[in-house]
Amino acid sequence: MWLSSFDPRAPTRSAHVRKISRTAVLGAFGIDNPALYEDAPNLEVRVSFDKAARTLTIADNGIGLSKQEAIDNLGTIAKSGTKDFMSKLSGDQKADAQLIGQFGVGFYSGFIVADRITVESRRAGAAADQGVRWASGGAGDFEVDDIERTQRGTTVTLHLRDDAEEYLNAWKLKQVIGKYSDHISLPILMEKEEWKEGENDQPGDMVKTGEWEPVNKASALWTRAKKDITSEQYAEFYKTISHDYADPLAWSHNRVEGSTEYTQLLYIPAKAPMDLFNREKSAGVKLYVKRVFIMDDAEALMPSYLRFVKGVIDSADLPLNVSRELLQESRDVKAIREGSTKRVLSMLEDLAKKQKAAVDNAAGKIDVGSGESVPAPEPTAPVGDVTDVVDKKAVPAAEAAAEFASDPDAGKYAAFYAEFGAVLKEGLGEDFGNRERIAKLLRFASTASDTVSVGFADYKARMKEGQEAIYYITADSLAAAKNSPQLELFKKKGIEVLLMTDRVDEWALNYLEEFDSTPLQSVAKGAVDLGTLQDEAEKKAAEEAAETFKPVLERLKEALKDKAEDVRVTTRLVDSPACLVVKDGGMSTQLARMLKQAGQAAPELKPVLEVNAEHPLVKKLEGSAHFEDLANILFDQALLAEGGLPEDPAAYVRRVNALLV
Repeated sequence: MWLSSFDPRAPTRSAHVRKISRTAVLGAFGIDNPALYEDAPNLEVRVSFDKAARTLTIADNGIGLSKQEAIDNLGTIAKSGTKDFMSKLSGDQKADAQLIGQFGVGFYSGFIVADRITVESRRAGAAADQGVRWASGGAGDFEVDDIERTQRGTTVTLHLRDDAEEYLNAWKLKQVIGKYSDHISLPILMEKEEWKEGENDQPGDMVKTGEWEPVNKASALWTRAKKDITSEQYAEFYKTISHDYADPLAWSHNRVEGSTEYTQLLYIPAKAPMDLFNREKSAGVKLYVKRVFIMDDAEALMPSYLRFVKGVIDSADLPLNVSRELLQESRDVKAIREGSTKRVLSMLEDLAKKQKAAVDNAAGKIDVGSGESVPAPEPTAPVGDVTDVVDKKAVPAAEAAAEFASDPDAGKYAAFYAEFGAVLKEGLGEDFGNRERIAKLLRFASTASDTVSVGFADYKARMKEGQEAIYYITADSLAAAKNSPQLELFKKKGIEVLLMTDRVDEWALNYLEEFDSTPLQSVAKGAVDLGTLQDEAEKKAAEEAAETFKPVLERLKEALKDKAEDVRVTTRLVDSPACLVVKDGGMSTQLARMLKQAGQAAPELKPVLEVNAEHPLVKKLEGSAHFEDLANILFDQALLAEGGLPEDPAAYVRRVNALLV
């Protein structure tokens, strides 16, 4: 029979090991016909090699093949005996049969390392003289002969090519088996080896002892019931798959049933890896199909902003020869991705809720000196850190703080967010369907708390009556944000402002215009308008100052025409002479600097200079003989105040020195 269409170069060199057995098929038959087990009830796979003959042999004592099955299944590319068998099963038999082997593309991947493959087999229940030998050189034709075979099952012998020397090594074979087949339900055995010293000055070598030992675990933790797995076992498995020394922060183990069936065991690490911000790094989720390892960079199963997640996903609906292209196009994969994403977000939501409950509990038990516990006050500090609540009290709260510290769930979300919060924010721009859930998980520092513990919901609960927006500022550091002149009016009015210092913040917030129907507003963009929170008298005074100051403004615009898009009087400043802002919807000066530092294209940005007409330095401008120097100093100082640098630092220093003399 002519094999007209297969490319043995396509699969990976180790792919043939992944296809090592159809043994599990016997389990389905044996349920109703114990006689098929003959005298070998223990199902197993044996892997051996012969250096002298340059052969690699994989043998099982499974269901085996008849002569016709060998012709049909080995002689037709991609025709799967397993698939045909599955079509004959129904009900519980189909659910229980762990059919891991598929002769077809996977079988022919053996020709990557072999120039000839021989298969000897006898079907379980058939007479010994009904064995079959199938052989092919991979050129498109094959030979089939009747043979005598006493043992049921199948033996596949690969006659290795010259460049496949590595597979004549026990360590290499164990490595491949451990990677791809460590968790299949059947034991894979290899002959034990021990070191034998050489004689007559000859080098020593590893020699086989004749004793067989299992080289795979033959079990998969994720297939067991959750009630049968301890926390220690979950943690140990995490360390095995992640190569991490620390215990995971949290995990979720679930079996999903429905149109797409799969099992997921997902972990959130306690610490971020060194390459967390490398978006090209491999994802941390391993893909298995019926316990057979497929790939460990299954980025199609988890969005990039959750790339820190580790774990396994085992699907019964994907083919063993699944490709990256199939992962991107498959409906099953899309369903798995959506389900796994929601599961991770649910884990994070649970951690956040438990932390909030622990904080509220500690706050409600703070001793105020009367010897009695009191209910938690209306939050004047952000929920998320018990010290914020304790610090608002006039008396010690050591007992409540100690109880908070002893709660295992109390600080988990804060610990997670400190490691992975910046990456989670990427989801605002990448995952529209889950944007609201992600927004609820975000935490920031604020003018009410230096700790990164304030969520949008916490902020909104503390908004002043008449406040119409959630205010925030982005900066290079917490110190720069806290001391920004743009905050002066908000501090004076007691209006909380979120302080955002991650590099990703401004990009991410471009995709979040509002939270729970309340708009987000940068205090460094556009003209400030606090609505009813600002007195009419203040507004009128500002308008009058702007009119009086108009001649100076015109001179400032001319002096700074190459630096500033506009110059105007503002009410947002209290103690500072000037600040820089950009138009609504414009790119902030901080983001523009960040893009330039990263070597990326950034638009030429001219900010708006806002001046405090009541400040002595600004008043001094009108009659100064050094008007142009003062104007440039005013602009450069505003730039320095927000973390930037003057375009010409030397010129700035000269101007300052000239005025100091």
